[in-house]
Amino acid sequence: MTRALHRLSAAKVRSAPPGKYADGGGLWLNKRPDGGAQWFLRVTVHGRRREMGLGSLHHVSLKEAREEAEKWRAIARKGVDPVKERQRLARVAARNMHLLRDIAQDAFESRKADLKDDGKAGRWFSPLELYVLPKLGGVPVSQIDQQDIRDTLRPIWHSKADTARKAMNRLGICLKHAAALGLDVDLQATEKAKALLGRQKHKVQHVPALPWREVPAFYASLSDGTITHLALRLLILTAVRSRPLRFLRLDQIEGDVWTVPGEMQKGRRDRTADLAVPLSTEAMAVVAQARPFARDGFLFPSVRKGVISDATMARLMERRGMEARPHGFRSSFRDWCAEATDTPREVAETALGHVVGGSVERAYRRTDFLEQRRVLMERWADHVRGKDGQVVRLAHR
Repeated sequence: MTRALHRLSAAKVRSAPPGKYADGGGLWLNKRPDGGAQWFLRVTVHGRRREMGLGSLHHVSLKEAREEAEKWRAIARKGVDPVKERQRLARVAARNMHLLRDIAQDAFESRKADLKDDGKAGRWFSPLELYVLPKLGGVPVSQIDQQDIRDTLRPIWHSKADTARKAMNRLGICLKHAAALGLDVDLQATEKAKALLGRQKHKVQHVPALPWREVPAFYASLSDGTITHLALRLLILTAVRSRPLRFLRLDQIEGDVWTVPGEMQKGRRDRTADLAVPLSTEAMAVVAQARPFARDGFLFPSVRKGVISDATMARLMERRGMEARPHGFRSSFRDWCAEATDTPREVAETALGHVVGGSVERAYRRTDFLEQRRVLMERWADHVRGKDGQVVRLAHR
């Protein structure tokens, strides 16, 4: 049987003139007049003769051709068309060769609708772009395992813990996205990598905040009527984040209520839910002072185009030698609520734009505490202006 199959020899393969030569079992060698030569296999499946190439003689030896031929003959004996089976396996291999950088970009595109400003700020993608893709971007996603992830994120796992955590989270999302596309990936790779990396030692550092008792003196120093001073004043008075304040449009203010669009609010799953911010008498006065500077509908435009930057306000505080930053005034306000008032927690948290309570509690609670917050923000404005030093009492409703 072996002799019937193995009719050719290595010497015969090398020296044979142009023509077709059978090795047995359907394996053939075709030597062309131009010097080229190819192996091919003929098999019969379901009464049909099928022919498939096995590679050139230059790359495939006689031994390798025989091994490859036996593999496909075995498949044919099972009643499977070897030509179609090879095509199927090629499609599977090609599908699993998707590179991580392509999967990451596709995952980012599919999530843009859930990201602030369609992800234009780049905060969702940047942990991947800076710390993962330079090392793993060119690797097929199906080949990425926990050791690859560990080696990639180990340099920043403790030194830049928050960034590393975000990068790990985004990578996990990419793997799930790849699985949804039908790719063969290890969905547990990120969890295994965390186990290999160990617990993070880095402690979260909060944005430095000015103690609430020192806020009145700083507020009084913002007196030159410039856009930067006015923006900082309104930031302090409303306790909002800097982004919605910098992009504040005049048409968002109606009476003494400023409606912050849902997409401008950080951390809210429902980006359609707007937040009504009550403006104190002092806040309304600041808005009136800033109106002459308005451009293109924005209350706080920059010198050239667009709106004032967060860095502009932060630099003012830096130049004064302050550790505190603009975002820290939210902490100043929250500490004042806790230490100088008896404000109910849900009122204080809502004033900061935080989501309060679980989904069931929120479903039954129909109020946004606007009236209580209106009183609270008026009292805060009094404190900021140095007009009150006593504990504020608010009715708990």
